[in-house]
Amino acid sequence: MISFESDYNNGAHPQVIERLVETNAEPTATYGFDVYSEQAKQKIRMACGTPDAEIFFLMGGTQTNATVIDGMMRSYEAVVTIDSGHINVHEATAIEASGHKVIALPGYDGKLAVAELDNFMRAFMNDGSREHCAQPGMVYISFPSEYGTIYSRDEIARLYAACQQYGLQLYIDGARLGYALASPANDVTLPWLAAHCDAFYVGGTKVGALCGEAVVFPRGNAPKNFFSIIKRHGALLAKGRLVGVQFDALFTNNLYFDISAHAIRMAMQLKQLFIDHGYPFFLDSPTNQQFVVIPNGKVRELEQQVEFTHWGATDSHHTVCRFVTSWSTTEEDLQALARILG
Repeated sequence: MISFESDYNNGAHPQVIERLVETNAEPTATYGFDVYSEQAKQKIRMACGTPDAEIFFLMGGTQTNATVIDGMMRSYEAVVTIDSGHINVHEATAIEASGHKVIALPGYDGKLAVAELDNFMRAFMNDGSREHCAQPGMVYISFPSEYGTIYSRDEIARLYAACQQYGLQLYIDGARLGYALASPANDVTLPWLAAHCDAFYVGGTKVGALCGEAVVFPRGNAPKNFFSIIKRHGALLAKGRLVGVQFDALFTNNLYFDISAHAIRMAMQLKQLFIDHGYPFFLDSPTNQQFVVIPNGKVRELEQQVEFTHWGATDSHHTVCRFVTSWSTTEEDLQALARILG
């Protein structure tokens, strides 16, 4: 059985595991104050071009989103996203559980258009009873999106300008950030991204780590007592070194970006493979997630030898199937898939 199910259903990149093993017997400070976490933070600051950034390590994406959003917003504020936004669909009301309403706007190919945000905010500002409503305080986007699409530099710049106009904070979910940055369609750099949002996170779980995400407040603008907010959310890891060591490895010798580039190369080959076999795509993704429209009979046939995700039906005879590449995807995996497709 070959797997294209996800980019985190395997272990960590060998160099990450090697670093964990090398440092395993060494006693360190706890709660993220160890030397490896500090080294990792400094390397991330350098990669982002943000010498004043405050960086915090958390374990997983939902935990990170819930903690950051709750920490950055007042108790009565809501977060604006799109209908397919991860916090709206796949996080089991984690955001609402902390008291913040998620306001979902229509998305286009997994992205939030500035016109939709502008229309919503204009209508909200002109609502005479708006003080009785949840107050928009933040915009949440993913880069790349849930559908593997990416925002252009112009799109992010316009969204950030609109957020500033309406007094909203822009928070970017970077669970798969490396794959967006490595995409041939991308025109955004990590330093540029850091300068055009209020907070974001660098995903490790889906980009070569066993677990872990690095939250970046690029201008030293972390909420007051954010360490305590992390603790309050049950998100403070006593053995903080576990994530720190991994990010120290990922941001040494360009490993994070090399992992991402490899996954993109594999994804583009996978994409071409399906094109050559005549399969259409649900949308055009330039990253490591590819959404292929497959007849249901062929889906059942493929399931016997390939792991992938059923994303949804396009009609009664076809299913959108997601195929994902990662650090562990090999040329041999693609060759096996080609033989299975015939």
